[in-house]
Amino acid sequence: MPSIAPAAISHYENFPVASWLCPPRLRAPIAAIYHFARTADDLADEGNACADERLAQLAAFRRDLHAVAGASAPSTRWPRVFAPLAAQMRVFALPVQPLDDLLSAFVQDVIKTRDGAGYVDLSELLDYCRRSANPIGRLLLCLYGVQDEQALRQSDAICTALQCINFWQDLSVDIPRGRYYLPLAECAAHGVAISRPARDFAALRASAQTASLIAALVSHVRHTMLQGAPLALRLPGRAGWELRAVVQGGLRTLDKIAALGAGVLQRRPVLGKADAPRVLWRMLWM
Repeated sequence: MPSIAPAAISHYENFPVASWLCPPRLRAPIAAIYHFARTADDLADEGNACADERLAQLAAFRRDLHAVAGASAPSTRWPRVFAPLAAQMRVFALPVQPLDDLLSAFVQDVIKTRDGAGYVDLSELLDYCRRSANPIGRLLLCLYGVQDEQALRQSDAICTALQCINFWQDLSVDIPRGRYYLPLAECAAHGVAISRPARDFAALRASAQTASLIAALVSHVRHTMLQGAPLALRLPGRAGWELRAVVQGGLRTLDKIAALGAGVLQRRPVLGKADAPRVLWRMLWM
């Protein structure tokens, strides 16, 4: 989940919080968006609830979202989420559709995990990214008052790339949890045989075929990120520098995934202090 503001809270790396680089006037709405997304993700993923219970909770959460969007009172179940969110939706005219799209992605996560299902092809996975990642970028652009079509397309490219980077970075974590993000058609195209339901992802090991698959996915994501990167040069001040950091941090993570190759199935690559000078240098020379 991608963001213009790097997360200061590491509990959920895909959504933004009000970091020290964020303009003070935007900290409240960014925090409200973060807590909405964080709570919904917890409903979908944390604890011991069964899939049907998770789906029921997400449906109730969605009803509360549409209640506040329609200036009605939500339920009393999540007051720390919907009271701040309702206030910020009014002040900044935040659209409800991106928030609703996020919920649809969380619902899809529950269903895919319950059924042990993978994504049929890259197009289906990118549609998931359109709802799970792109809404965050669009909401942040709304806060910054940037709404032209080129900026929205570039934001979508960055957010989709960051979501996919997270997928390829976390293969060794997600697959044992029943989260299967390697697209089945792309697996087949590289000679990696996966049947449906996709639970035999757990048997994947490093091979020439899996290395070729990872290399192709990394190349696709790098191209997507570079399509969106010019947005960082358009945003003024701290927002632009934050986005430069996000873009270059994502590209550096891709470097590490590419270096591991098929080894990413067993080990999660991470950025460390040693990567900071390279990321900073790339930020300065964008």
